[in-house]
Amino acid sequence: MNRRNFLKNSLMTAATITTFAGLLIKPKRVFAAWPKESFDITDLNESIKSVYGHNNVNETSKIKLKAPDIAENGAIVPINVKSSLNNVESIMVFVENNPQPLSCGYNLTTKSQPIIGTRIKMGKTSTVMAAVKSDGKIYTASKEVKITIGGCGG
Repeated sequence: MNRRNFLKNSLMTAATITTFAGLLIKPKRVFAAWPKESFDITDLNESIKSVYGHNNVNETSKIKLKAPDIAENGAIVPINVKSSLNNVESIMVFVENNPQPLSCGYNLTTKSQPIIGTRIKMGKTSTVMAAVKSDGKIYTASKEVKITIGGCGG
């Protein structure tokens, strides 16, 4: 057996084992399981209700929402949310004047820090709201972001 055949056979064996092992591994949770209906709702209050089952929210200073005062391009608006609340279960970002207010959502585990950073799309000047679920209650922080060039087809 020459060196070339040895390497070829070794790589083929490794690829076969890796493929077989990949078929045996099954995830415990599937993360892309958000109800599509929540993203299709066009009213802010109904969108909040579809995610949490109610729209009883409390404004708090324990959530820090960092967003630009003026975003030059609505297609890429940077958003950062940080919370000092205990037992944070999820963080959702809503944009009031978007065609679909629910922009993004994150389920967190008890071992994760309640900090997210992302970029969202905004069609026009609007209030951005970060909703944090902690101990079964919903807390929010809001900020108005002015858009000079729309990102949702505007």
